[in-house]
This record gives sequence, C-alpha cells and structure tokens, in this order.
Amino acid sequence: MSLPKEHLESLWAPWRVEYFSRERTTGEDFLAEAATTSDDAAHFVVCRRKNAFLILNKYPYSSGHLMVVPYRRTGRMEDLSTEEALDVWNLAIHAQHLLREVTKAEGFNVGFNIGIAGGAGFEDHLHLHIVPRWSGDQNFMPMLSGTRIIPEGLQPLYERLVAADRAPAGTEI
Repeated sequence: MSLPKEHLESLWAPWRVEYFSRERTTGEDFLAEAATTSDDAAHFVVCRRKNAFLILNKYPYSSGHLMVVPYRRTGRMEDLSTEEALDVWNLAIHAQHLLREVTKAEGFNVGFNIGIAGGAGFEDHLHLHIVPRWSGDQNFMPMLSGTRIIPEGLQPLYERLVAADRAPAGTEI
C-alpha cells in the first residue's frame, strides 16, 4: 500500500503553537529575549556563562538541536571579543557533552550560518548550532516529503538537559 503524498505533507506538531501564539515580552528578537530573561525555562535556556548561553532550538533540525548564543547582539564573528568567543566555544563543547549523556548522540554537526547568503534564518544575532546525529538516523520521511520526525517534545528534553547540566561530573543521567 502506498500513501498519497498529500497525506504526508502535514504532520501534527501541537507543541509548536505555544511558540507562535505567545506574546513577545520585550519586542526584541527571540535570542535577545532569552539573553535577558529571568525565566530560563520559558525560553528553554539550558545554562549560562559570563558571555554566552546555551538554548534548545525551538525549530530543531533533529531532536536535541542546541544553539550557543553570545549575550551581545552581533551578526559577525569578528565582532566577538576573545572572552565571548571562548565562552561560545566552551559552551559548544559542553553542549556536546550534555547531548552525549542525555540523547546518546554519536556525532554532531556544529556550525554558524552567517548572513542570509550563508543560510542564517536570523542574521542579526550570531548563534552556533550544535545538532546531534546518530548512525542510521535518516529515515524515509525526508526522502518522501522533506518532513523531519522529532521523536521527543521540547519540554521533556529541556528538563533532561537541565538536569544533566546540574548533575555532578560522572553522574549517570
């Protein structure tokens, strides 16, 4: 039996309506809002350092897609101070550690999309993507209709990442 393509073009993802329907609290971009919020859970901020923070992507390429974001808004890597660049890089390393623990990731795609021509969906606030990968994680859905399957809701995954961030080193998650 084969399914008509029109049956595969729309998949129900009810958790996304929360992001679209919420009111912006500051009028800023979503990364600037997350940078200044006092409610990390509402913005899926996993952890913070002095110059940057780690956030769960609300529009993931795959389950566990994280982003490292400097607090200071810039769209250019060369504008980052040495301290900002170091915090971004160290958080990228920390993100990989968390994802290995929480999602059992076997590999990663890590990178910046800079400028519209470079694929940036939001070009005014630099952010580094950390996308976990697994051997054999490609299934038939992207091939049939460009649809990705995200097997875990954002809230449960966020809670597991925060717990892993707070756990002492060497603790089983």
